[in-house]
Amino acid sequence: LIGGETAILPDLYQPGDFDLAGFCVGVVERARIIDGKQVQQGDVLIGLPSSGVHSNGYSLVRKIVFEHAGLHVEDTAFAPTSTVGDVLLTPTRIYVSAIRQLLDSPIGGEVAGLAHITGGGLQENIDRILPEGLQAVIDRTRWTPPPVFAWLQRLGNVDVEEMFRVFNMGIGFVVAVRPDATDRALAQLKASGEAPVVIGGIEIQDVPVS
Repeated sequence: LIGGETAILPDLYQPGDFDLAGFCVGVVERARIIDGKQVQQGDVLIGLPSSGVHSNGYSLVRKIVFEHAGLHVEDTAFAPTSTVGDVLLTPTRIYVSAIRQLLDSPIGGEVAGLAHITGGGLQENIDRILPEGLQAVIDRTRWTPPPVFAWLQRLGNVDVEEMFRVFNMGIGFVVAVRPDATDRALAQLKASGEAPVVIGGIEIQDVPVS
């Protein structure tokens, strides 16, 4: 494998089953690569809302919904008008259009890092783009997770920290920008149809006291 990942889907594949997937490869000019190396103390983290569970954490979802709670796909979920199947098959949001418009805008050079929030939640995915010695500080009060997460947490009696470790909890993409470009980045993302929210910032990593 030259990149990507090999999915592990316990209890889904049976002996003899296989997964056939497609992919695409993009090309970017070296000068326009955003790999997180430019992230620095004081940068602001802007979150873009997710549409729900997206495509990660379904091993835990299946365990909660079908094994623990004993529900079926046609049963009612957390709202009278939605079934379990409807909720769990809500399409994953794709952010490429809004992000490309942001990067192509006059403030594109103020974007220091980009993180797609997939498996591992906010912490693991943001940590992957941070230079050594920096940490992301997230204020969870800045947004309200979609009701699907409260429903899953209640059904499975799952600890809130485990929920944040496994799921996106309502934030599907994070953009790190320079503090003086925050308002302009928010305006650009709103113009692209997003509902961005400042969820935190970048600070010097805490050093444990020995």
